[in-house]
Amino acid sequence: MQRLARSRAPKQAVNWLCSSLNQSRSFQTPSFATVDAEGISGSQPAEVSNLVQGSWTKTSNWSTVLDPLNGEPFIRVADVDETGLQPFVESLSKCPKHGLHNPFKSPERYLMFGDISTKVAHMLSQPDVSNFFIRLIQRVSPKSYHQAHAEVFVTQKFFENFCGDQVRFLARSFAVPGNHLGQQSHGFRWPYGPVTIITPFNFPLEIPVLQLMGALYMGNKVLLKVDGKVSIVMEQMLRLLHDCGLSMDDVDFINSDGKTMNKLLLEAKPRMTLFTGSSRVAEKLAVDLRGRVKLEDAGFDWKILGPNVQEVDYIAWVCDQDAYACSGQKCSATSILFMHENWASSPLISKMKSLAERRKLEDLTVGPVLTVTTETMLGHMNKLLEIPGSKLLFGGEPLENHSIPNIYGAIKPTAVYVPCEEILKEGNFELVTREIFGPFQVVTDYKDGQLQMVLDALEKMEAHLTAAVVSNDLLFLQKVIGNSVNGTTYAGMRARTTGAPQNHWFGPAGDPRGAGIGTPEAIKLVWSCHREIIYDVGPVPHQWQIPPST
Repeated sequence: MQRLARSRAPKQAVNWLCSSLNQSRSFQTPSFATVDAEGISGSQPAEVSNLVQGSWTKTSNWSTVLDPLNGEPFIRVADVDETGLQPFVESLSKCPKHGLHNPFKSPERYLMFGDISTKVAHMLSQPDVSNFFIRLIQRVSPKSYHQAHAEVFVTQKFFENFCGDQVRFLARSFAVPGNHLGQQSHGFRWPYGPVTIITPFNFPLEIPVLQLMGALYMGNKVLLKVDGKVSIVMEQMLRLLHDCGLSMDDVDFINSDGKTMNKLLLEAKPRMTLFTGSSRVAEKLAVDLRGRVKLEDAGFDWKILGPNVQEVDYIAWVCDQDAYACSGQKCSATSILFMHENWASSPLISKMKSLAERRKLEDLTVGPVLTVTTETMLGHMNKLLEIPGSKLLFGGEPLENHSIPNIYGAIKPTAVYVPCEEILKEGNFELVTREIFGPFQVVTDYKDGQLQMVLDALEKMEAHLTAAVVSNDLLFLQKVIGNSVNGTTYAGMRARTTGAPQNHWFGPAGDPRGAGIGTPEAIKLVWSCHREIIYDVGPVPHQWQIPPST
């Protein structure tokens, strides 16, 4: 009976992926796809290949991905080891520093990518295609249907944004009159040439696609590496891109472990590398690659609730979404909530507790944590609870009745209260501000005269990705925004930390290496550099003579 109980929840979750929720009919596997998202299983494992020099390839080394819901080995990934790096090094080396296209070279490729974007946007709007990617995302990075759908939707809208002439508009130049007739200076956006992209598991489609297309739009040749646990999603997306006109030679795609990828970067010497992931790896790459990096690394993200209590139900719902959607596995997830004492005496926490408790594995509103174990998360909670005055608000227990393998984490959405006065104390701050990439947040409160203490805590933090200032008091907003730096900050009563769409900048601030994603400004910043061309064609003044030496 115990074994039956343990298996029931994951079976229900897997069945739920294939249910009629938000679906009115049976969907067909798209023609470009080489896997059946619904049929992948231990008895029918899928395979993931590499792409290099225009050809899909396999290796003799296969790594196995375990189904996050039941532990079955359900995906085989063709891993490249150090002996297989040369084709990738050679492929990148074939791309010159001036890129595959630029304003003076093959400008028709700007139009080609506008056409590709149009075709991909249309394809992703088709129910068969969008649901294929939704289901595939859910299989490897379990999240609710709504969250997986949002990822595909944002990706589709991104492609819509860069249809037609929009790609060449990214390369818009400017001119300034010179000092004499025939002289003009022109500023251009110039590609880096050979570049690499390394992306994490939590958004298997959105992050790699938006960064990949930005790099391609600006004229770069890309080597792409996605976390092997979810790389099947991007492998299938590349097949869709090829189906819509992308050249097989424009992008290489590699599966490998971190050590092998690091060796490849050192040998291939890409002109720029975009890394999204942990701060530890980001800092290592910055040194190894001599600063030729753009980073979107860890986010210990904060939310501040101002003094005015209103719309408690709505604020509680947003707090729940920000901390626990995708099981907290968003770099924008709220890590710490600072609430004014007025909120502490409101029903906010009890409502947050009720919302957290309705999350369940069956519909994947809570699920496996792919990079932090249950033991690690609960161990961190216990250390926080040793701080004087701290207490468990809700959660703090492992999920029950599941078959999630032990290499992953599985806990109930958790919140731990730590007194504001204790957070800034030596020995506590580093512990409290440790990012737990799972359904876990710290909650604290502050009094009217303690806002400066909160701002001091923000100043000490190292990661500056997203933030929320929840208040419609303009003076309060002005104070907090003017004394903080987070690159994507939401302000107002409806402020949140997560759910960034494709229509505004998303990225950190306060670091010259910071990378944005999704918007024209982000693409130009990350994937191109400035080049100035000064035309000076004459004429030389009539009766000009050589002047004295200077």
